Amino acid sequence: MDFEDAPLRPFHLRLAAASGLGVFSTAAALGVVGIPLSLATSQLQLTPVWIGLLGGASLVGLFFGALAAGPVADRFGRRAIFRYNMAFLAVCCALQFFVESSVQLFALRLAIGFVIGTDFVVGKIVVSEFTPRVYRGRILSLLSIAWAGGFAFGYFVAFWLRSGDANAWRWMLLASALPCLPAFLLRVTIPETPLWLAEHGRADQAARIVLRIFGAGIIPPRLAPPRSSGHARWRQLFSPTWRRRTLLGVAIYTCQNIPYFALGTFVAEVINALNLHAGYVGGLFYNLSLLTGAALGLIVVDRMSRRALLVGSFVVTALAVLPLALGATLSPAIITILFGIYAIALSCNVVLDYVYLPELFPTDLRGSGIAVASAGSRFGASTGTFLLPTVVADFGPRVAIAACAIVLLIGAVICYVWAPETRNVRLATVDAGPSDGV
Repeated sequence: MDFEDAPLRPFHLRLAAASGLGVFSTAAALGVVGIPLSLATSQLQLTPVWIGLLGGASLVGLFFGALAAGPVADRFGRRAIFRYNMAFLAVCCALQFFVESSVQLFALRLAIGFVIGTDFVVGKIVVSEFTPRVYRGRILSLLSIAWAGGFAFGYFVAFWLRSGDANAWRWMLLASALPCLPAFLLRVTIPETPLWLAEHGRADQAARIVLRIFGAGIIPPRLAPPRSSGHARWRQLFSPTWRRRTLLGVAIYTCQNIPYFALGTFVAEVINALNLHAGYVGGLFYNLSLLTGAALGLIVVDRMSRRALLVGSFVVTALAVLPLALGATLSPAIITILFGIYAIALSCNVVLDYVYLPELFPTDLRGSGIAVASAGSRFGASTGTFLLPTVVADFGPRVAIAACAIVLLIGAVICYVWAPETRNVRLATVDAGPSDGV
């Protein structure tokens, strides 16, 4: 039996838990920051510009982390980054408790983003390269649930810890270190992926890992040596063969992450600005809706076309917030429901970050391709997160929401024109080149 058709084993569940808890940790580290920033304003003397800088700092760090991790993972393997990045994340999150200035917090948020960027790239690759293709969509979708759960956890912990205590914001930021340690302990036993080993001429080692995990009767992968190394990977990603898929990956991430992080980081402030006077509660509902959307994505990802889910979720997300952007007179209940629909559809879209992007690129370019897609989008996401508090203060929340709706519609159009169908694709066949007419 071929390696990509192997049956599901307990190892796959352990791998999903190890990767999922890491994703949960990274999302918690990002999702926790909105409320602490609003509470630390007087102690750290934060202006709207500084709040925007601190909100977007992790996304800037994520840009550099993803860009660095992709080529390293393709050239030297996935295992080392996957094993140890959670330990570094725990340390950086814990150090936030001791900051005394906005500059110190900014430096730590950059470092946190850098570590998160490494996991954005490597975490989904490790799971995709170990998982049988018929289960790949569902197991990778679990990472999206972990992401939504971590983001909601970060917000919920901050919501729960808010009080009259002047240092409550410190405890909120410290709490984001807690899930990192069990994630690290689960990851240290995960071996290198057989696909990467075979691609780099270490077929015997790949065969031993396959035998140990899956037992006899499973044919280990045997791939040609990598076609690129070092800077050649960047050239190949933008060569005529792979250019469209590279740009598609950047477009998906960019059009998804600008609204996700801009509105998600400051959702309480946006809801307050809409005069609902229940910003924190609305933010809690928003984050629970993200979790609901991730669960829905898990259910549908292997039951419908990847392409249809991608385009459809962009359209539904944009249409949900369009009435808010157009200034329609709506009741608080309707506004809350629209935010919920927006969050559910957007979270369904995020499921495809974990499932769809690894299926776009060959083994020797997978890390670099995901890195470029992740890093390329961070300019827009970090800029949007930085500008949102100022835009809301100067022009009102509807202008910010309208900008997000336009970005989502642009994403729908690009995916409709460019996105190939990858459902049930064999990763080994992707190594032969794209089949979508590029």
